[in-house]
Amino acid sequence: MSTAAASPVFMCKLKDRKEVAEGTMAFRFEKPSGWTFKAGQYLDMTLLNPPETDSEGNVRSFSIASAPHEGTLMVATRMRDTAFKRVLRTMPLGTAVKIEGPSGDLILQNDLARTAVFLAGGIGITPFRSIVHWAAKAKLPQRIVLFYSNRRPEDAPFLAELQNLERDNPKYKLIASVTEIKKSHQSWSGETGLIDQEMLARHLKDTASPIYYIAGPPAMVKGLQAMLRKAGMKDADIRAEEFAGY
Repeated sequence: MSTAAASPVFMCKLKDRKEVAEGTMAFRFEKPSGWTFKAGQYLDMTLLNPPETDSEGNVRSFSIASAPHEGTLMVATRMRDTAFKRVLRTMPLGTAVKIEGPSGDLILQNDLARTAVFLAGGIGITPFRSIVHWAAKAKLPQRIVLFYSNRRPEDAPFLAELQNLERDNPKYKLIASVTEIKKSHQSWSGETGLIDQEMLARHLKDTASPIYYIAGPPAMVKGLQAMLRKAGMKDADIRAEEFAGY
């Protein structure tokens, strides 16, 4: 994700934080009054006078994991051992940060007759969590199919709520997959293996003219883009966002 330019600036305070998967935490902030965004967009967050810093600096770009109708502003991230992440993990509730944005165009297309196919890897789920919750709340008529890949169920942020959301939105379908189920302590009845053309074909056989949205680690994003192009998809029907260094 690139840095937002000439975007509105707001201050907001940390309300709570919790672990949403092994090694992954979600942080909820007060939503600034008058600040709006579209599901799927991201923001830039700056720590103010942090007690420590390092060469990576005090600014990070985060996809907004909360939906526009939700009462708080949520971001989620893998907790690498950096000064920024250490401060975010330990700063007192009520601490203010600066946010700029929103930015980004990984948002639903206007043609509601075309199926939206989301391909997410790991923490790349964050923009899609925002979109699927918003779509359910807005009762969008658009069909949404979310493919979500992780190493193990324990590594999958928001997995249970994304599964439960199928009950609230008959137009939405989740296909979750794990690649290292033998390393898990949980039972698993979903897909196994990487998202590939065979998996897409099995679940999208009745889908005409889908638009693909991809978010995840750079290698995954590039691989899926190449796979879709090889299958005949046009670049105009593929939208992607890479999550590097998270």
